[in-house]
Amino acid sequence: MRTLRAVVSGMVVAALLLLTGCTGVVTGTAQRPAGAVPDDLPPLRESQLEPLLLSVDDLNEMVNSLTMVLVSDVEELQDNAHVVSDPDCLGSIYSAEKDVYGTGSTAVRDQVIREPGDDNEHWAEQTLVLYPSAAEARDIVGESESKWTECGGFSVAVDDPQGSYIWQVEDARSEGDVITQVVAQEDADGWDCQHAMTSVSNLVVETRACAFGIGDDAEKMAAEIVDRAAKAAK
Repeated sequence: MRTLRAVVSGMVVAALLLLTGCTGVVTGTAQRPAGAVPDDLPPLRESQLEPLLLSVDDLNEMVNSLTMVLVSDVEELQDNAHVVSDPDCLGSIYSAEKDVYGTGSTAVRDQVIREPGDDNEHWAEQTLVLYPSAAEARDIVGESESKWTECGGFSVAVDDPQGSYIWQVEDARSEGDVITQVVAQEDADGWDCQHAMTSVSNLVVETRACAFGIGDDAEKMAAEIVDRAAKAAK
């Protein structure tokens, strides 16, 4: 498997393989660290979301690819808790998940961009989730940071009709307003993904970038989206 989204396409899941701990519900209280984005930005509206998304050309340039294309563009959250061996680690493995974002969001934009075919060398996902208030958006990031931290150092299995895959979850990092985490797929020749999440005003920004030996592309994606959002909110 080369694409994370391929794990959930047309999924009818068999019994899951429970590999490790990482159990127990973890909650967090979000507190925004000192960062470049002001805390007092006006709230964003749903009509402002589309220009915040990175274009295919933007992403091709960012990850040094020429052929990535848009393969998924949806306005709803996903539900993949049943395909992972530990649902508490769902947010470490997948983006745009209902169990992560809860029921309070008011708008969602989620896009997957990658090279065509099954043997793509780059894969990216960008997710925007809007809330009524900045506090609610920060809470989502805080709760996610707690769960990502608890899942660091564990293995998580994903099971679908195409086979079973195991992801090694690295420790979460927090830098300024952004949390990041890398997951590496076992026996996949170095295929791994960097995951990033942050908030700006009443918007949660979540990004994921995968490649053979990933760098900080997801973090760069999130930073660019946050910059656009901050300018749009002023």
